[in-house]
Amino acid sequence: MTDPALRRLPDGTVKQIGPLTGTRVWTVPGRANRPLAPARDEPHPLACGERTRLCAFCSDRYLETTPEKDRLVGPDHARLSHLMASALGDTVAEFRRFGNLFEIVSAEYWRENYGFRPPASVVDWAGAYLADPQGRAHIEKIAAIRAASSGIPQSLEEAALDLVGGSHDVIVARRHVRDGATTDDDLVSAGVLTPDEHAAYLSFTVAALGEIAAAQPHAKYVSVFQNWLRPAGASFEHLHKQLVAIDAYGPQIERELNMLASDRELYQHAIADLSVEENLIVAANDGAVALAGVGHRYPSFEVYSTGTANHPTEHSPAGQRAVSDLLHALHAATGVHVPTNEEWHYRPLDAPWPMPWRIVLKWRISNPAGFEGGTRIYVNTIDPWTLRARAVDELTRLRGLGTIADGIRIGDECTAADARLRYAD
Repeated sequence: MTDPALRRLPDGTVKQIGPLTGTRVWTVPGRANRPLAPARDEPHPLACGERTRLCAFCSDRYLETTPEKDRLVGPDHARLSHLMASALGDTVAEFRRFGNLFEIVSAEYWRENYGFRPPASVVDWAGAYLADPQGRAHIEKIAAIRAASSGIPQSLEEAALDLVGGSHDVIVARRHVRDGATTDDDLVSAGVLTPDEHAAYLSFTVAALGEIAAAQPHAKYVSVFQNWLRPAGASFEHLHKQLVAIDAYGPQIERELNMLASDRELYQHAIADLSVEENLIVAANDGAVALAGVGHRYPSFEVYSTGTANHPTEHSPAGQRAVSDLLHALHAATGVHVPTNEEWHYRPLDAPWPMPWRIVLKWRISNPAGFEGGTRIYVNTIDPWTLRARAVDELTRLRGLGTIADGIRIGDECTAADARLRYAD
């Protein structure tokens, strides 16, 4: 007889086993009410003009990142592509996309291991960028920084190709702190965006995912994630997502595909039905459902699309918006100063079995230490039932303030039908 995925012992200890991962997690009584946000330095007063130049992702420092692939501008989030360096200041980017200066999987990786060469469109763009005097100076500066870090010098032409044609991109929001902020701790997290802004941010990311996959034919998967605040792995306290093309599924997707071979309804049976049985549905709308996750190392929410599509790019605008609205609401309920990771999971295009699009939002409020390393049993300070209760209370409050999207059902307003996943239909 196997252990159940979720159970509470007589003393109050909660034991969990991740249905998809097998990760073993304990929550012991008396630890759930600790502060979520770690201690921060005293807020720094902002001088005039400082809020738009706090870090290299800020809007007054466009030339400190690699050449820009795309940006969204104006209230309608119109898309502009391949701007020259001399034109970067002509508009204000609400969201911008550019290559990561320090790639996880580099352009050299694809070139040396697969013989990949960028298409003519990328070669032409790199040449045009270098032909612009400001663009040439920009490439010289950025290439020197990367060469000093890697110890590998490149010609200016090679550097330009790698900087504009890589497969590890960053998508950055405009604001580091709120408009009108007076201190540097008045940060703009994903939950501070309006629902419409967050929807544009998410759809921009989905489009980039499709474009990276199409541009790198040797990639099997594109990892999409968001690290918020330094304890969660962020280099800057400025809202951004990352997308990284890789030449493998990774062991977690391989594990799930093996499980799917014998149960195409794996996610319904192992996740959604468990959430209904244990009353772990946090919120839902007509297109997605948010659950308090079971078996995670950190308190985690799982947002599942309930649509029939699998890959994010295959979802309709309405389907993407449904996922975005629930994810945004959970970020808003989490709060600005709680470190989080956002992880996207979806079916690779060449995978043999259907898989739903889901996004996991993790509260990085503890650090695994010696006990976890020695036992592979992880101590999660908040059990799924408590996590749901906290989120439901805060979402209800935010709905009353009108700061989350309309059409979201919260807590006991949800029914079992809201957890019906249609990815395998």
